[in-house]
Amino acid sequence: SKFLNDKWMIKHGFLNDVQEHKPWWWNIKVQKLNLSAPLILLPEVSCQKAIEILQEKGYDQAPVVAESGLILGMVTLSNTLTSVLAGNTQFSDPVTKVIYDQFSKIGLEDSLGKLSCILENDHFAIVVHEQMQFNGNGSSFMKQMVFGVVTAMDLLTFVSRSDKK
Repeated sequence: SKFLNDKWMIKHGFLNDVQEHKPWWWNIKVQKLNLSAPLILLPEVSCQKAIEILQEKGYDQAPVVAESGLILGMVTLSNTLTSVLAGNTQFSDPVTKVIYDQFSKIGLEDSLGKLSCILENDHFAIVVHEQMQFNGNGSSFMKQMVFGVVTAMDLLTFVSRSDKK
């Protein structure tokens, strides 16, 4: 039945949006949101240090990325605090114990319409950019770089501040 759901199909890249009465911002690219560079945590950061960093920097969440560049998930301040206070996690445990490993990714070239479909079900999306990297032997591979984290509030702020074109 999900294959009959246009929003699911758009979110997973199987269908270009077919909405007939699109809002003016629907086809604008994600890169126009002017997102700030994200705060990124490495997997070995302790829960206590993650809480301190997030509070000090004024962030609610941060991607957890391995040194290889692999995106492991998202850590949120509320989930980390809740898990520690409930006794499920210790302050000394690594943040990988409390990360959300189910998350949506969106590219800079994707539309705000696609982002809107993702944000109907998810609290955030990780904005990624693919970059070609070369090894010492000359072989190349594509690597996803975290460009930002976008929330419904970011989209709403953009839509409300921008003039209809």
